[in-house]
Amino acid sequence: MKTALIIASLLIAAFVIYLFILGAMSRNGKAPGLIEGSLARCPDKPNCVCSEYDKDTRHYIPPIAIPEHGAGHLLSDIKNTIIDMGGSIQVETDQYLAASFSSDLFGFVDDFEVRIDSSRHVIHMRSASRVGTSDLGVNRKRAKAFSTRITRMMTSMEQSSIALSDRT
Repeated sequence: MKTALIIASLLIAAFVIYLFILGAMSRNGKAPGLIEGSLARCPDKPNCVCSEYDKDTRHYIPPIAIPEHGAGHLLSDIKNTIIDMGGSIQVETDQYLAASFSSDLFGFVDDFEVRIDSSRHVIHMRSASRVGTSDLGVNRKRAKAFSTRITRMMTSMEQSSIALSDRT
């Protein structure tokens, strides 16, 4: 019984050390960026979601529709939303943002990318872990939370814009 407890304790300690090592490894690297104008495809792991490739049902999330009057300060709103959610902006252009999010306990770093597709009036997003296989659904939850916040913000701006145009 005592030997089994010692072995179990050693296995748990080894696993925790492994998680700290993976967390440290994830701090090296960066978001893949745009590939031929689109967000990168997800690797064959469950720890990534992306709105660019609807045929990849395992990783697909819907893009965010941009309302006709809701795109006023869109890039600034996207940036502020990411920061409010705990992200750190790494790269910013006029149609693309790359940010990173870090977990509290082991310091795992995930990349979150957003691409504004003005021709299709949508916001594409990709959220992926840099290392490991499972993320316990964190990237999908992050993308959904981001989508909810931005959609709510754009709807509010659109309603304000319509209200202002009705007054004139």
